[in-house]
Amino acid sequence: MAYSIAQVARMAGITSRTLRHYDEVGLLPPAFTGSGGYRYYEDRQLLRLQEILVLRELDLGLDEIRDVLDGDTDRVRALRAHHARLTAERDRFDRLARTVQHTIDTLEEGRAVNAQELFTELARDDARAQELAAEAEQRWPGAQETNAKVKGWPDEKWQAVQREGAEATERVAELMRAGVAADDPRTVDAVDAHHRWIRYFWTPDRESYVGLGRLYVDDERFVDFYDRIEPGLARYLADAMATYAEQRLS
Repeated sequence: MAYSIAQVARMAGITSRTLRHYDEVGLLPPAFTGSGGYRYYEDRQLLRLQEILVLRELDLGLDEIRDVLDGDTDRVRALRAHHARLTAERDRFDRLARTVQHTIDTLEEGRAVNAQELFTELARDDARAQELAAEAEQRWPGAQETNAKVKGWPDEKWQAVQREGAEATERVAELMRAGVAADDPRTVDAVDAHHRWIRYFWTPDRESYVGLGRLYVDDERFVDFYDRIEPGLARYLADAMATYAEQRLS
């Protein structure tokens, strides 16, 4: 079924001008152009538009969105990666909402403000990051130096690296869902993308990469993160990392 540009604009909550602009910059060409130059869109274009709007909500620019969409041939995998980032953002905003609501309740009830409680939820992520950095430094000397280096990355680099990590994880999760063994050559190949992503932060050798995999199953923070993507993924990824390390790392 084909939809006119006016219908698509109305459904998506955007303007026809926006759709025309997406066409002009090569981001979203219509399925075809009818008489009078009117643009028409079909299901394939609507799916792409949904992804564009999702990525715009994540503050990506149009050029960056085009690179993401044109580089992903597997639409389901791309959507799963977007979903993982959106879930992380949802959790972050939930924490902010709890902080603000607690302050509202305190003020409305006339209770004294507890200074520590004002920042409990806001500090949680930073505290976890510091804990993990300390653990990494203890296990693998040099990790703290890397942690200091990446703090200076601009937002665009952080976003690009986060996307790469999410996509690498999703490729491994996809194989797990398909019933492919953790030590299968296809899984080992997929884990290579995970290892390349880790190298943005530090370069693990065989022992430390296996150790990182163990951390994924020993630390409930990692288990919670990976198993929200797919139940059992933390263990599967750790096993695949061990195989990768044995076969490809010295």
